[in-house]
Amino acid sequence: MRASRRLHQPWISPPVTTREFDAFFERGSEPSCECLLARRREDGAIVGYFDLSEIVRGPLQSAYLGYGANAELAGRGYMTAAMGHLLRHAFNRLRLHRLEANIQPANAASIALVRRCGFVREGFSERYLKIGGRWRDHERWAILADDWRKRPEARRGVEGVRLGSS
Repeated sequence: MRASRRLHQPWISPPVTTREFDAFFERGSEPSCECLLARRREDGAIVGYFDLSEIVRGPLQSAYLGYGANAELAGRGYMTAAMGHLLRHAFNRLRLHRLEANIQPANAASIALVRRCGFVREGFSERYLKIGGRWRDHERWAILADDWRKRPEARRGVEGVRLGSS
């Protein structure tokens, strides 16, 4: 992730040190959060990471989605495959109804990823998150479990990557 800083700036501040990754996985042990690594099947290389945060149960069954890619493996379809696994995990295993991803409008690669995976733009939030010391605008993208289940990849599964908590 250290080598991927240029890819992520100014969009996110991913964990880059052992201590930051330990904190990332520690947070993932809380009931309202789940943190996962995406690894390439052939050699275990880290493709990227995902976090489902503020998981709300009851009538909402929803979570926020965050993620970051390994720049060395970007542009090869691994994050799209990993997102497929993440959606299967969120909607089948966790039984969530909705996932929401908030993305800065100029982050074309991230918007292309969620669009490819079936997310729909729901709106715009001015000065939504403080990243890198600045309040930044975000587009709100979401996908519902029912809409995801209608997609062909939901039925056939995804190859090339696997998800896990370490």
